[in-house]
Amino acid sequence: MNALEIRTNFHQLIDQINNEQLLIKLYHIMEQASITADGQLWSRLTEDEQKELLKIEGEVQSDCNLISNQQMQNKHQKWL
Repeated sequence: MNALEIRTNFHQLIDQINNEQLLIKLYHIMEQASITADGQLWSRLTEDEQKELLKIEGEVQSDCNLISNQQMQNKHQKWL
Protein backbone atom coordinates (compact mmCIF):
# COMPACT_ATOMS: atom_id res chain seq x y z
CA MET A 1 0.00 0.00 0.00
CA ASN A 2 1.42 3.38 -0.92
CA ALA A 3 0.97 6.66 0.98
CA LEU A 4 -1.97 7.78 -1.16
CA GLU A 5 -3.84 4.51 -0.61
CA ILE A 6 -3.16 4.69 3.12
CA ARG A 7 -4.48 8.26 3.31
CA THR A 8 -7.56 7.35 1.30
CA ASN A 9 -8.30 4.29 3.44
CA PHE A 10 -7.66 6.25 6.62
CA HIS A 11 -10.10 8.98 5.55
CA GLN A 12 -12.72 6.36 4.72
CA LEU A 13 -12.32 4.75 8.14
CA ILE A 14 -12.67 8.09 9.88
CA ASP A 15 -15.77 8.94 7.85
CA GLN A 16 -17.40 5.71 9.06
CA ILE A 17 -16.88 6.45 12.77
CA ASN A 18 -19.96 7.84 14.50
CA ASN A 19 -18.53 7.80 18.03
CA GLU A 20 -17.47 11.38 18.87
CA GLN A 21 -15.34 10.32 21.86
CA LEU A 22 -13.42 7.86 19.70
CA LEU A 23 -12.87 10.55 17.07
CA ILE A 24 -11.52 12.90 19.73
CA LYS A 25 -9.12 10.23 20.99
CA LEU A 26 -7.92 9.45 17.47
CA TYR A 27 -7.49 13.13 16.75
CA HIS A 28 -5.33 13.62 19.84
CA ILE A 29 -3.22 10.59 18.96
CA MET A 30 -2.64 11.85 15.43
CA GLU A 31 -2.00 15.39 16.63
CA GLN A 32 0.60 14.19 19.15
CA ALA A 33 2.24 11.92 16.59
CA SER A 34 2.54 14.76 14.10
CA ILE A 35 4.39 17.04 16.53
CA THR A 36 6.63 14.39 18.12
CA ALA A 37 10.06 14.21 16.54
CA ASP A 38 11.29 10.80 15.37
CA GLY A 39 13.12 9.02 18.16
CA GLN A 40 11.89 11.38 20.86
CA LEU A 41 9.87 8.72 22.67
CA TRP A 42 12.70 6.19 22.48
CA SER A 43 15.15 8.63 24.04
CA ARG A 44 12.80 9.19 26.99
CA LEU A 45 12.82 5.48 27.87
CA THR A 46 15.27 4.08 30.39
CA GLU A 47 17.93 1.67 29.18
CA ASP A 48 16.02 -1.23 30.78
CA GLU A 49 12.79 -0.20 29.01
CA GLN A 50 14.63 0.02 25.68
CA LYS A 51 16.14 -3.46 26.21
CA GLU A 52 12.73 -4.88 27.13
CA LEU A 53 11.12 -3.45 23.99
CA LEU A 54 13.91 -4.82 21.81
CA LYS A 55 13.46 -8.24 23.45
CA ILE A 56 9.69 -8.10 22.82
CA GLU A 57 10.25 -7.12 19.20
CA GLY A 58 12.53 -10.13 18.73
CA GLU A 59 9.93 -12.44 20.26
CA VAL A 60 7.19 -11.04 18.04
CA GLN A 61 9.30 -11.56 14.91
CA SER A 62 9.90 -15.23 15.75
CA ASP A 63 7.47 -17.60 13.99
CA CYS A 64 7.69 -20.10 16.85
CA ASN A 65 5.79 -17.64 19.06
CA LEU A 66 2.84 -17.31 16.70
CA ILE A 67 -0.56 -18.72 17.62
CA SER A 68 -3.17 -19.22 14.95
CA ASN A 69 -6.41 -17.29 15.09
CA GLN A 70 -8.30 -20.58 15.43
CA GLN A 71 -6.20 -21.58 18.46
CA MET A 72 -6.89 -18.24 20.12
CA GLN A 73 -10.61 -18.51 19.41
CA ASN A 74 -10.69 -22.04 20.86
CA LYS A 75 -8.75 -20.96 23.92
CA HIS A 76 -11.03 -18.00 24.62
CA GLN A 77 -14.32 -19.38 23.31
CA LYS A 78 -16.15 -18.80 26.60
CA TRP A 79 -15.61 -15.03 26.23
CA LEU A 80 -16.48 -14.78 22.53
